[in-house]
Amino acid sequence: MILIVDDKRENILPLKKILELHRLESEEAVSGEEALKKTLQKNYSLIILDVQMPGMDGFEVAEALAGSSRTRDIPIIFLSAINKEKRYITKGYESGGVDYITKPADPDLFILKVKTFLKLYHQQTELKDVRDLLAKEIEIRKDTQENLEVKVAERTAELQQKNQELELNNHELQQFAWVVSHDLKEPIRKIEIFVKLIGERCLNDEANGPFYVHRTILAAERMNNLINDLLAYSRLSSPVESETCDLNEIVAEVNTDLEHLFDEKRGTIRIHGELPEVIGVPSQLRQVFQNLIGNALKFAKSDTPPEIDIVADRVDALDFQAKSNPDGAYHRIIVKDNGIGFDQEYTEKIFTLFQRLHHKDVYEGTGIGLSIARKIIEKHQGLITGESKDGSGASFIILFPLTPKEDI
Repeated sequence: MILIVDDKRENILPLKKILELHRLESEEAVSGEEALKKTLQKNYSLIILDVQMPGMDGFEVAEALAGSSRTRDIPIIFLSAINKEKRYITKGYESGGVDYITKPADPDLFILKVKTFLKLYHQQTELKDVRDLLAKEIEIRKDTQENLEVKVAERTAELQQKNQELELNNHELQQFAWVVSHDLKEPIRKIEIFVKLIGERCLNDEANGPFYVHRTILAAERMNNLINDLLAYSRLSSPVESETCDLNEIVAEVNTDLEHLFDEKRGTIRIHGELPEVIGVPSQLRQVFQNLIGNALKFAKSDTPPEIDIVADRVDALDFQAKSNPDGAYHRIIVKDNGIGFDQEYTEKIFTLFQRLHHKDVYEGTGIGLSIARKIIEKHQGLITGESKDGSGASFIILFPLTPKEDI
C-alpha cells in the first residue's frame, strides 16, 4: 500500500490514476497530521510526500516519520512544484527521503522510481524478517545448547557416581569371592582327606566302599574346580596392565602343561607357520588357549586320537569371514580339532556360563571354560566364535586388533 500526501486533491488524483494503471493500491492524506495518524494505523510500503503544505510541511512530516521505529524504514519520495532549488532538494534527502521529484513529473519515470523503491522496501522487509528469524533461531539454539550442556553435565556426574558405586561394589564382590573361596575350599579339602582316610582304614571289608569313596572324592574335586573357575571368571573384571605377548610361547607353555593328556590320548598338535605377537595379558591369553586345547583333548572321539591344528592370518575387518590380507588390522587365530564337535545351533550356548552340551558323567568340566575364554577375548577388544557339525570336529576362531583402542 502506497500513501499519497498532498493538501490539494487535484494533485493526488492523477498520481492515483497512474498507480492504478500499474495495479498499485494507494491511499491519500491531505495534511501532514493526517498522514502521521494513518501511518500509526496501517503499514505502508512507500510514501509520496508533497513538500509545500499548510501546517506541517513535507520535511517536518519526514523527520517525524524518521523518529519512529515503526515508520523510519518506509521510503519517502518528495514531490514538489515550487521548491526546486538545490537547497530544498538537499534538505529533502537530509530529512529522510529516498528521492526528490519536481513537477511536472514524467509518468514513466515516476512509476519506474515508485516500483524500484517498492521492490527495495519489500526486499529489505524480507531481509529483516530473515534476520529476525535467524536471531530467534540463534537464541533458541543457544538456550537449547545451554540446557543440553547442563543436562550432559548432570548426566555425566550421575554416570560418574554410578561408576564409582559399581567399582566399589565390584571391589567388595571380589573381596567377598576370595573370602568365600577360602571358606569353601577349606571344608572341601577336609572332606577329601577324611574320605580317603575312611576308605583306607574303615571300608576295606565293604564291597562297595572304595566305589563310594571314589565318587565322593570326584564330587569334591569338581566342587574345587568350580570354585577355581568362578574365581578366575570374577578376576577378569579387574583392570590389568597389557604387554606384547608371543602366542608361540604361550601355546608352547600350554602344551607343556597338558603333556600328560596328549600322552594319555595320543594326541598331536600342529602349528601352521608362526603365530603373531599381540597386545594383551599373558596369563589370560594362556587361559584361553588352555581351555581351547584342553577342550579339544577332552572332547576327542573315543576311537580316534585327537588332532589339533592352529593357524593364523591377518584380516581387514572384525569379521570371522573376512578375507586374508597380510596388511590387515586384525589377527585371526583358528584352533581346529577332529573331536565330537557340536551342533552349530548351540554356538551361543557353549559360551554361556554353566552351559554344557554333554552330561558331566561323560565329559568332565564346570561349563565355565568357554565363558572365561569369551570374556578374556572381549576384554582384549576381540571376538571369538565356534564352527562345527555334530560329530565332525570343531573350529574356534579368534579375532584380535593389532592395536587396541583402549586399556585392557
